[in-house]
Amino acid sequence: MNDEPMSDIDWVLRKLEWLRAARIWPNGQRYLWTDAFGVVLLVSLHRALGKPRYLIEAEWLVGEVERVLGRARGIRIGEAIDRDGQYYHYLAKWIFALTRLGAIRPMYRERALELVREIHEPFIRRGVGVVWKMKEDLSGPYPGFGLGGLDAFDGYVAYRLLDERALAGPIRDMREIMDIAYPEMHITQDLALGMMLWLCHVFPGEQWARVQRSRCLATLDRMWIDPPGYFCREPHARRIKFAFTNFGVSLGLQAVGEMKDRVQRLHGFFETYRSGDEYYTDAITHVMACCAHLPGDWLRGDWDSA
Repeated sequence: MNDEPMSDIDWVLRKLEWLRAARIWPNGQRYLWTDAFGVVLLVSLHRALGKPRYLIEAEWLVGEVERVLGRARGIRIGEAIDRDGQYYHYLAKWIFALTRLGAIRPMYRERALELVREIHEPFIRRGVGVVWKMKEDLSGPYPGFGLGGLDAFDGYVAYRLLDERALAGPIRDMREIMDIAYPEMHITQDLALGMMLWLCHVFPGEQWARVQRSRCLATLDRMWIDPPGYFCREPHARRIKFAFTNFGVSLGLQAVGEMKDRVQRLHGFFETYRSGDEYYTDAITHVMACCAHLPGDWLRGDWDSA
């Protein structure tokens, strides 16, 4: 079992109990990003507590995502009517979630490989980029959307963690795009900064990771609002804040071991903050909060000891 602080695990268990009682998650509407984070959270709880119920629940959740959101090729963004189409970066997070569950139940690694084979060719534009959003049947780009900023990095990391040999070609596709993009890439959005830091921690010795880690930390330093203690949405939007994006920043900072005091302070701030909008009861806010409090299988150190 992992040596996670029991107080944080207790906090997560209380949060999950409230979410279930309120029928927010996992017994609410399906949303691929939230459910990917949720699968990893349940695997983390299984490892930390050694209780089979969390592994059983993770497998149930995968089945529900496939039942509700699964398509002939790929997985729909969400269950709600306005969450149609497919996002590559959501799919990459789902591939990672299946990989972590697959470390315990190998069949899920096979499912992840099948998913890569379904989605890679429709999304990739070799030497150019990765389409950010595709039509639901993957027949073409979703109208009005272009290329994703972090998507090649998402795919590169997810593919390498899944199976470097089987996915050698797709990995080369992603690395080619990354090598063009990373020297001039300057991320300014809070969640994207957190997710890039998380990506950097997976292969920290690679040049793209060293460059982006440094830039992301410098940008976040400019976005810290003190008092009361949170990261704003972007450097030029200092009055805008979201809880779920701050929890993504927390996860990224914990992955690279930086700004530990700020991580604790933002956790404290959002413990009592009430946004008064739909995000207060939206599953994404609370599932990402749980992952920030119990990063577990999101952190590479836990993979090596699993």
